[in-house]
Amino acid sequence: MRGGYRESITAALLASAMISLHTGPAFAANRWGADYFPNVPLTTQDGATVRLYDDLLKGRSVAINVMYTSCKDECPLETARLAQLQRLLGERMGKDIFFYSITIDPKRDTPKVLKAYAEKYGVGPGWLFLTGNEEDIKLATKKLGLSRVRDSASKDGHSASLMVGNEPAGLWMRNSAVDNPQFLATTIANFLGWKNEAPRKSYAEARPLVLDKGEYFFQSQCSVCHSIGQGDKMGPDLAGVTARRDRAWLARYIMMPDKLLAEGDPIAIALFEKYQYARMPNLRLSSDEVAAVLSYVEGRGDARGR
Repeated sequence: MRGGYRESITAALLASAMISLHTGPAFAANRWGADYFPNVPLTTQDGATVRLYDDLLKGRSVAINVMYTSCKDECPLETARLAQLQRLLGERMGKDIFFYSITIDPKRDTPKVLKAYAEKYGVGPGWLFLTGNEEDIKLATKKLGLSRVRDSASKDGHSASLMVGNEPAGLWMRNSAVDNPQFLATTIANFLGWKNEAPRKSYAEARPLVLDKGEYFFQSQCSVCHSIGQGDKMGPDLAGVTARRDRAWLARYIMMPDKLLAEGDPIAIALFEKYQYARMPNLRLSSDEVAAVLSYVEGRGDARGR
């Protein structure tokens, strides 16, 4: 009798454990599902009305940030970096992952304004820019973890965050939207469990990484929008720029492009208009860092000219 009693208890405990294992993932998924996210209406850059949960989040993997088109600081860099990330993700865009950029200035950012902004940055399929009712946007961004109390104290009124989520699995993580696009692509692929079928090179084949300060800052902060000798991108090709422009002006412009534009500097205004009103962000580089970048650009330009 005692042996049969023990067997019954053991069977009951195993059955209980199996029920817990079965219901655990479902609970996790539902926690960040329809009962959590508000199904508020939003409007895309093409004027279509969509629902936050039903049309944008449900059953999808997503990457979401907040922005506004008149932003003078982080937003231009955020969007340029995400545009580069979009290109790195290639065919997965609109299939394995969807990008959403939600404006926090809906009164100014109409669908028409957002469409022009998206076209300026070369936005492709799988990436929507969204506007809507101000209160709905506040609720949506709060629930998405993209709106925090301290954001109002920042220069832009928001943080440069990128929320990546796998809605069916109930998994979410926060990243910097201005991080290196290659790093973000790898981070997202690992988070979402994508398999890389391409053959990988051995670490033994890797070349030593040698970057001087100027090269580091150019590659990490400037190369998204500028090239040196490879043509215009979001901003002008910088080959020969140290010969074309006064060096003191270049240093001041790199350090405070927003201030020069506000002051009505004629060169800053001409560049702003020529490059489709894309604002150069204030990267808050020090004078030493700016000098290092200019020396690197000058050296690369001279090397290409030979």
